[in-house]
Amino acid sequence: MQRNPTNGGPHPPGAMFARWWSPLSCWMVAWLLLSAATCWGLSAQAPELSHFETTRNEEGLLLDVAVRFELPRTVEDALHKGVPIYFVADASVFHNRRYWPDRRVASASRTWRLSYQPLTRNYRVSFGGLSQSFDNLNEAVTTVSRIGRWKLAEPGQISDSEALYVEFSYKLDTGLLPRPMQIGIGGQPDWNLLIEKTQRVSGP
Repeated sequence: MQRNPTNGGPHPPGAMFARWWSPLSCWMVAWLLLSAATCWGLSAQAPELSHFETTRNEEGLLLDVAVRFELPRTVEDALHKGVPIYFVADASVFHNRRYWPDRRVASASRTWRLSYQPLTRNYRVSFGGLSQSFDNLNEAVTTVSRIGRWKLAEPGQISDSEALYVEFSYKLDTGLLPRPMQIGIGGQPDWNLLIEKTQRVSGP
């Protein structure tokens, strides 16, 4: 005669698993899944250089660069609440010297101001005294993340015999935000949009 599994007999299949699967275990698994989702979200937002090319010719030293990123939700929310966002690209050209410290040959910087116009529901990008309006955020972000034929050095500042390299950085500059907001977002990773690159300049 078979023994009743609920009356002192052997445990039915899965009983030991059910005993182990306590509420604490459920909480731990949920936390691991949430952590994995959070890490995936952060990696998906990480900026990257989709294009970076230097050209040395009779015009001097030129740089073509494109940065790919998505605005985090907190940054986008601040933009829609009327807070202008600033993006800054910096580039420096160095002469690589063997026996002395490397010499800075030239440097250049660009700053874009991205704002939202609630009355017209469009986005405005300002750069160097000029401004342009866009109907959607993706077009505006594309404009502030691409630079074509950016002159870093004049022909007289470089020579074919010099070994040159470029140090480049692109960031969301929180130092240009209103002071109270700078204090409020201190340490928040969503605002730490930064990408850096160093690359040797090939000959003409």
